Amino acid sequence: MGDKTSEQIIFGILSYLGILVLIPLLAKKDDPWVQEHAKQGLAFLILWVIVWVIGIILMFIPFLGWAIDAILWLLMLVIFIIEVIRVATGSEPWTIPVFGPMAKTWKI
Repeated sequence: MGDKTSEQIIFGILSYLGILVLIPLLAKKDDPWVQEHAKQGLAFLILWVIVWVIGIILMFIPFLGWAIDAILWLLMLVIFIIEVIRVATGSEPWTIPVFGPMAKTWKI
């Protein structure tokens, strides 16, 4: 923990910035720490798209739908903050519930 280079940290942070996850996935195939964060970042991107679609559907349900959508987005923000802090401290990624365990098995 904490013994990561600034380059690894930059690539780790890119892992959680949407489509920019492709940069560490493709450019750092030889770095297991970056690849682990990139796979979790890809899982986060997939989860983000699912939440976005759910949000569009919930938009048509006044008040309750809006509240659920807001809670989902707040949850996404919390996951993002947790992951970026873990990257900045050189820690292993936090496993995102449901999608995280699947991401660990991906051969990319």
